[in-house]
Amino acid sequence: MGQKSTIEWTGSTWNPVTGCAKVSPGCLNCYAERMARRLQAMGQPNYTSGFKLALHNHAVDLPLRWKKSQTIFVNSMSDLFLKGIPKEFLMRIFSVMRQAHWHTFQVLTKRSDRLLELSSQLPWAANIWMGVTVENKDYIHRIDHLRESGACLKFLSIEPLLGPLPKLNLDGIDWVIVGGESGPGARPMDSAWVLDIRNQCKGSGVPFFFKQWGGTRKKQAGRMLEGRTWDEMPGREKREMGCCANKLSCPLRLHSPRRPRKALPATP
Repeated sequence: MGQKSTIEWTGSTWNPVTGCAKVSPGCLNCYAERMARRLQAMGQPNYTSGFKLALHNHAVDLPLRWKKSQTIFVNSMSDLFLKGIPKEFLMRIFSVMRQAHWHTFQVLTKRSDRLLELSSQLPWAANIWMGVTVENKDYIHRIDHLRESGACLKFLSIEPLLGPLPKLNLDGIDWVIVGGESGPGARPMDSAWVLDIRNQCKGSGVPFFFKQWGGTRKKQAGRMLEGRTWDEMPGREKREMGCCANKLSCPLRLHSPRRPRKALPATP
């Protein structure tokens, strides 16, 4: 089974790659970098180089051994579209995700340019969800790159939200996650920014997931928004069939046996 995750919108994590490099303001207080340094100090073998890029061949086929269906955040300790990751290694990871059709894989990147560059060569499948991080208005172009990709289900991770994002174009977007930064040095998030995005999602019919207010005391701040939690997820039909122009050839449908229909009673 994958390593159980405390991230609210997933179930477990899988890290065939670890290590990354800062690429935009959302990376400033990277949780993965802090965690990697801690694991290095503990002697964890995958982190002997700390937060430097490392490919873990032994971990690539792990999901094929996990027989129980789960939702898996891919590379929570890196970025799958980091330029230092060879295309061949990336293709191996995508091939495993496609083969492990009983799992749902959530891939998230800030390198939307490389996502778009390689998209046509990747073996997309309905169980591979693709997302981009958008922390402020300077990175809205990542949404356009995602929209142009061949991903079956497309989502936005607006975390850490560092500024207002009015008038988002949510065409072709299937899910939006919003959250504030947490941990040491966490930058504040204005509730008005969150409510505006929530309202845009409601107006566009896009599921909205509010992850956290964040801050240096994340648990104390909680994740209530206007008196309730917001845990909306993409609908079942979209999850299963979202990528397929020809639904009969959908890779997930081909692997999912149909339940036999009950015979209708004979008419007199």
